[in-house]
Amino acid sequence: MKKLLLLLAFLSCCYCAMHAQVLKRVLNNAKDKAIQKANEKVDRAIDNTVDGTGKKKTPTKNGGADNTNNSPNKPSSGTVADSSKTNDSTATNSSSLITYSKYDFVPGEKIVAYEDFSQEAIGDFPAKWNTNSSGEVVTASNQQGHWLMVPKKGRFVPMYMTTLPDNFTFEYDVICNEKFSYYSPALDLFFLTGKNGKETFEYSFIPLEKRSGVKIGVHPTNGANNGGSTHIESFEDGASVIKNEVNTIQFNSVNGKTKLHVSIWRQTQRVRVYLNEEKVFDLPRAFPADKIYSTVLFDIWTDMNNEKDRFLISNIKLAVGAPDTRNKLITEGKFVTRGILFDVNSDKIKPESYGTLKDIANVLTENAGVKVMIIGHTDSDGDDNSNLDLSKRRAESVKNALVQNFSIDASRLQTDGKGETQPVDNNNTTEGKANNRRVEFVKM
Repeated sequence: MKKLLLLLAFLSCCYCAMHAQVLKRVLNNAKDKAIQKANEKVDRAIDNTVDGTGKKKTPTKNGGADNTNNSPNKPSSGTVADSSKTNDSTATNSSSLITYSKYDFVPGEKIVAYEDFSQEAIGDFPAKWNTNSSGEVVTASNQQGHWLMVPKKGRFVPMYMTTLPDNFTFEYDVICNEKFSYYSPALDLFFLTGKNGKETFEYSFIPLEKRSGVKIGVHPTNGANNGGSTHIESFEDGASVIKNEVNTIQFNSVNGKTKLHVSIWRQTQRVRVYLNEEKVFDLPRAFPADKIYSTVLFDIWTDMNNEKDRFLISNIKLAVGAPDTRNKLITEGKFVTRGILFDVNSDKIKPESYGTLKDIANVLTENAGVKVMIIGHTDSDGDDNSNLDLSKRRAESVKNALVQNFSIDASRLQTDGKGETQPVDNNNTTEGKANNRRVEFVKM
């Protein structure tokens, strides 16, 4: 009997132990499921902002955010950036002209390179670029046009940009995902002495090859999580000469400011850098003298800390020649500008046009007796009649801006529009279209 009781007690202990193990396994499985679901939810939230998947798509005809007369692109299955997650009320497209009241950037007179990736298939790396990494052309929700997504360490080189004159302007738009890690690298842009078309893809290429030039970088998160940061560095024969980093509120992934317009203005040695309407650098001796600069490249120097972090770039514009507004309007009787930009298929003036409008307004103010005809022009995309109407409305918008923001007498200004009927460049290239989208001021 005693042996039987001991056996029953032993079996009871074994049962309890087994039950405890089963219960523990059930609880662990439930915990694992909860963690998995939580992780999936986080992943979906991140993917809604920026997701790397992109399906092939036939190239579209229309262009990017600077495309002044094309119909908006609808996001395709290759869409990767959900801008409903990004607070574009802080981006340049939604800002008013008055927010740019201190903005003195004036783009170059002639556009020599314009990249909106409109001719590239979704999912491909652009044919005219080179890299030692990877990237793909994507679309971005609630944003116009195509974008080059660069999600990892690498160098990204537009091989067709081979000449940088003493005076040029360079602009581009960049988007990042929300909550971009402070520990992920910045997006750097280099202007360098050239390598005869054979670009080096080693990170130590500046000191070892004794190259000269300027590096400008942007990052959407600073150490305090209250903004982003931007830095600049100047090199001469491989040695670092000038270096600085400052915080900015213009690029802040924590608070949803995930879209940025960068404008760079070189005048011989001097360089000015603008983030949206903010001038962040104005260096009189940034470019070493007596050098020939012929290389442009974007660089991400190390891997992302968070695999979801990535940059999207587009609307890259290189223009040359300093506009001579005063001489051309007063002496020659005509001034043409591509620096007045509009929202797509709209007569709403983009705020980054402020510097150009101010330049024109100064000439009109100093020459009070001069009257001008403002004439709008578009490229050939879209319907002829719609383009004609759009060009007239845009000319009227320019007149209203000069009157309302710069107190120019309305009786001195008349308007007209020519649509696509008077091209000055080839409408079969993105650069040609950008040059055809213009506003003329003709002295009467």
